[in-house]
Amino acid sequence: MTTELERIADKARREPTLQFTSLAHHLTPEHLWQALHQMPKGTAPGVDGVAHDEAVETFPQWSREVLNAMHRKGYHPPPVRRVWIPKPGKAAKRPLGVPTIADRALQRSVADVLSAIYEQDFLPVSFGGRPGRGAHHALATLNHILVSKRVNWVLEADLKNFFGSLDHAWMMQFMEQRVGDPRVLSLIRRWLKAGVLEAGAIQPSDRGTPQGGSISVLLSNVYLHYVLDLWFQKAIKPRLEGEAYLVRYVDDFVVCFEHQRDAERFQAVLSQRLDKFGLELEPTKTRLIAFGPRAHRDAQQQGHRKPETLYFLGFTHYCTRNRHGAFAVGRKTEKSRVKRTLQHLQSLMREILHERVEDQARWINQLLQGHYAYFGMAGNYSSLRQVYQVVLRYWRRMLSRRSQKSRVTWDEFLHILGRFPLKRPKLSLPYTALPQYIIL
Repeated sequence: MTTELERIADKARREPTLQFTSLAHHLTPEHLWQALHQMPKGTAPGVDGVAHDEAVETFPQWSREVLNAMHRKGYHPPPVRRVWIPKPGKAAKRPLGVPTIADRALQRSVADVLSAIYEQDFLPVSFGGRPGRGAHHALATLNHILVSKRVNWVLEADLKNFFGSLDHAWMMQFMEQRVGDPRVLSLIRRWLKAGVLEAGAIQPSDRGTPQGGSISVLLSNVYLHYVLDLWFQKAIKPRLEGEAYLVRYVDDFVVCFEHQRDAERFQAVLSQRLDKFGLELEPTKTRLIAFGPRAHRDAQQQGHRKPETLYFLGFTHYCTRNRHGAFAVGRKTEKSRVKRTLQHLQSLMREILHERVEDQARWINQLLQGHYAYFGMAGNYSSLRQVYQVVLRYWRRMLSRRSQKSRVTWDEFLHILGRFPLKRPKLSLPYTALPQYIIL
């Protein structure tokens, strides 16, 4: 964070009700240049077709035009280019918005300035799209709550089409609590209304914010900060009989309770609260379950091996005991995520079937490394090994299809592995390297 942004952050921290009326002067060519170089060089172009290399070459011209238009409140962001990507483990697809490179750089710059303010306001319960508060931090925090707090019930919740449902009027009201610069407010309003280009036609945006732009995650966190986080902290927790904890990762969240009655009362009013702001729970991903030391003990007394499992951020969480006999939470990769990874790997192998064997190994290893990096948390080694073994078998079959004359025997395949080994399962986050939980 630059010295100027540190000053903004310090002022926001010292004056929690202050409305910042002059922010646009922090958006400089240097800031845009930095945002441009933070993008991957192969990032996809937007509706104008301008690639990253061309945007770098023409930076002096377009950066001046963009900033001048922004200061005049005359900047009109181009519509985002819509692409459809598969949903995890499903045949259906979800939309992703691709802004132009120049617009993306401006979004990143504005998001940096606003983050300096909102990072002082956001509560510890929120993760995702925030510095030093990624998915692994959310998982570590949830694990700490389930093991060390008085938790017996967990509400697992997910918002239905959140990015497409965000109400623009409420969004602007929330932003105006802290932002009073008309130039910045004009930018946000126009980004929300920019529209989407699909099949050659521009579709207007009356609700929601396209996923894909840097500003979208920040806006989503601001929206749910007011709709959910503050409401839970100030209006719900003081009225409960027992302990309760919220852990939110963007639009995916879980709420832990000590008492069943508190959990049921909260679940009843949650839908009403969300409806007021144009949001809705996804019924297939929302459920209240017994989870914790008491639930584990009761399940064993009733003859059940384990109580229900909890799904959060790609992991299946289950009740178990550690080697000392104390209650613990186990984690393994969700079946849908395992299936998704294997589908990606199989699709890749079909594409590179006739490439050199050493190139095939390199591409496969890149995907395996990405899978291990996220799911390689302590206690999840068996799930990683399952993926590795399936990949070995499938790669051998793929190599056998390269020629109609003969198949690759296991001895031959092991010889190939000796020369071009695939990455073996490895815990990227063993117990000694797990991220620190956040104290809520």
